[in-house]
Amino acid sequence: MKKYLGGVFIAFLYGFTATARGLLNKSETVFTHQDTLRGSITKERAWWDLKYYHLDVKVDPKERTIAGSNTVRYTVLTEYNTMQIDLQEPMQISKVTQNGKELKFKRDGNAFFITLIEKQKVGDTKEIVISFGGKPREAVKAPWDGGISWKKDKNGKDFIASSCQGLGASVWWPNKDHMYDEVENMLISVNVPGDLTEVSNGRLKSVKKEKDGTKTFNWYVSNPINNYGVNINIGDYVNFSEVYKGEKGDLDCNYYVLRDNLALAKEQFKDVPKMLKAFENWFGPYPFYEDSYKLVEVPYLGMEHQSSVTYGNQYKNGYLGRDLSGTGWGLKFDFIIIHESGHEWFANNITYKDIADMWIHESFTNYSESLFLEYYYGKDAAAEYVIGCRRGISNDKPIIGNYDVNNEGSGDMYPKGANMLHMMRQVINDDAKWKSILRGLNKTFYHQTVTSKQIEDYINTQSGINFNRVYAQYLTTTQIPVFEYMFKNGTFGYHWTNCVAKFDMPVKVTLNGEEIWLKPTTEWQSEKTINENRKVEVDKNFYVTTSNVVE
Repeated sequence: MKKYLGGVFIAFLYGFTATARGLLNKSETVFTHQDTLRGSITKERAWWDLKYYHLDVKVDPKERTIAGSNTVRYTVLTEYNTMQIDLQEPMQISKVTQNGKELKFKRDGNAFFITLIEKQKVGDTKEIVISFGGKPREAVKAPWDGGISWKKDKNGKDFIASSCQGLGASVWWPNKDHMYDEVENMLISVNVPGDLTEVSNGRLKSVKKEKDGTKTFNWYVSNPINNYGVNINIGDYVNFSEVYKGEKGDLDCNYYVLRDNLALAKEQFKDVPKMLKAFENWFGPYPFYEDSYKLVEVPYLGMEHQSSVTYGNQYKNGYLGRDLSGTGWGLKFDFIIIHESGHEWFANNITYKDIADMWIHESFTNYSESLFLEYYYGKDAAAEYVIGCRRGISNDKPIIGNYDVNNEGSGDMYPKGANMLHMMRQVINDDAKWKSILRGLNKTFYHQTVTSKQIEDYINTQSGINFNRVYAQYLTTTQIPVFEYMFKNGTFGYHWTNCVAKFDMPVKVTLNGEEIWLKPTTEWQSEKTINENRKVEVDKNFYVTTSNVVE
């Protein structure tokens, strides 16, 4: 189990206290019993600690079915005899056994409740074997509306992939489908037609040729992995590889692409070692040396599957050839390679406990794009990029979603969350300290699931600055603070408005040509000024608005 201490990715296209947070985070959405079963740590989940999976499946492209078994190994934390396993319609569990004895189970929507016969003693390690099968939900618009993508390449060969963040891995295989408890390691065995190659997470241990002409690929994942990070990718793949000399030694990098795209990939994937160099600098060592790094072509845009990052950006720089920032800097790199690989640190290494805190994945990873630019092109380029991405902010709803019901917040977690982090860096005003915080997060919460509060508290502690009202403002409201000011009777007055109570973020301004730091609060402050030019400019690195209340 990945212990906790308390993407989907870009969803936009351009064209304080727990009590306070709870009040701001309410929505009019009506959540169901199924939402609670999916999104909460139920009694039937809490009593057992997940240790190991052996997912053993046969994929039939012609029938579009997946069938097989999942062996679940667990340790008993408290005595109980009902276990929740999740598998979504129209998939079916056909049998569950423990030590050869068949167990009874009942279905409640997408949750199966299994009655165990043996006494579950605290500290015991046990296994159940779940047999299942069916036609899993087909992805409508992967990866946002996920499931299984059943496609063909241009040569008519099957081209198949899974994607299921948010929706849940239980869309295609049975598991403990809640993010708080990650399996410590797993074996993934996938049987496919003999003319195809299958790629999953971790390292390829063996390929077995079966008597019926099919092949079974066995992949072993030695690090904790979240359920949605587990993937299958099937196609007429060719492979090439390289070794990256990283902070922890040699990192094996393997690339799987469609046969006809080999030359394109060998050129475009040069961004991978560049990415690794930049991100190891900012975030610390790649978190999964033992499982290698893979980039795998898929029939959709891409996804952050752990050690098996998927790629479908058409071998173009930018986001399908477009610069989301509108600055030109977004065309200096392949968006999918940089963004989805950034998730190896923020999503796969540090993982949200509840999807309501998805900003932990997406805000840091969106911000990582600008850090990549900074590493190679400097701070000005990085700032221009992250500021340019503000045009994707909609301020439609809070970034933090509703807890315990599998509800993610606004897509603003990408550009708005990144700009919040960019502002916090300005306030800290110490680049060495900021870098140590980013690296420290990945070391302190290495292979853990976390809450928003843990991340917030860590940054507060390490920076020596209380950012609680900044978090409350940008994560739990849709309001953008207004720096309101006036000149009157030889004084310069200013304060924050359109903000949470007692908002007190320091801000850098240029006052009559002089750059100064101010510490506004929600109360008016004033100081003498003898200059009559009356020109005030808030530093563009701050995502706020400005208003002169007296002309």
